[in-house]
Amino acid sequence: MARSWEGPAGRLLLGLAVLLHRTVTDRAAKRRLEHWRNAALRAAHRRGVPVEVLASRTRLTQRWVRTVVTGGKPPPVDEAA
Repeated sequence: MARSWEGPAGRLLLGLAVLLHRTVTDRAAKRRLEHWRNAALRAAHRRGVPVEVLASRTRLTQRWVRTVVTGGKPPPVDEAA
């Protein structure tokens, strides 16, 4: 004997599964999520969070985070004193 809420709950869970599947596998969605992530990284860096902390918390390489933070340009070279 099925309960009255099992049908709608099952359909809701199926809808959630489809949404998550499309979010993870869709190329456009992946690019959009990466764009949001990169924007958040840039904003955090502008507010004083060092690259090393950003890299360790996101599990990205420091080189990749520096590339994202500088907007795709190579990071500035520090001159030796």
